[in-house]
Amino acid sequence: MNSAHLVVFAPVDNTARVHAVVRRLSDAIALGLLGDGEQLPSETDLAAHLGVSTVTLREALMALRQQGLIETRRGRGGGSFVRAPARPFDLDERLRSLSAEELRDLGDHYAAIAGAAARLAALRSLPGDVRRLRRSLAEMSDGDADMCRLDGRLHLEVAAASQSGRLTREEIRLQAEIGPLVWAVHDLPDRRGRVDAEHAGIVDAIEAADDARARDVAESHVLNAVERLIERRLAL
Repeated sequence: MNSAHLVVFAPVDNTARVHAVVRRLSDAIALGLLGDGEQLPSETDLAAHLGVSTVTLREALMALRQQGLIETRRGRGGGSFVRAPARPFDLDERLRSLSAEELRDLGDHYAAIAGAAARLAALRSLPGDVRRLRRSLAEMSDGDADMCRLDGRLHLEVAAASQSGRLTREEIRLQAEIGPLVWAVHDLPDRRGRVDAEHAGIVDAIEAADDARARDVAESHVLNAVERLIERRLAL
């Protein structure tokens, strides 16, 4: 799987699983993490990736079909295929489902994981890890870049460079939970320049083996986005 698919198909929350699967896949489709016309894994494989039963998955797929976000084709070469929505990801609509307290709690957890991963990456990363991070930064500078995919990929690459399987798995889980909101707020016009500088700061610190700075910049990067999300949620 590519990095975006690792996030999209990570196990869902244990509660309200049908709703969680619907929200996960609908967010991924709206953000373009799953492309128009892309075929989803088989029901058996997708249920296993998401950590749900096939019955739960079928209920979720039925809801997504009713929303016009996927279509199911029968016969040879059939399966479930993504249909891009007519309207883009609605940040405010998603924020209404979360309280400011929930956003802050998620942000604190995510900042702790991102900071720890960046600190360890500064201590443990190999030259190939740094080259991958630099490649992602260079691709982000392209005006036509798919920023959602690249933002998520960069953070997964930082986690992978930490050489910690647990931190990497937790990064994947948290990106799936709060990533769509963070990516959406990063893409706002008044955030783009600051986000680019924060990304560069994380990679620079990792390359310089400055573990304290890598941790601080990574934590601030997450918390700055969450503060903006909280402000926006309170204004709704």
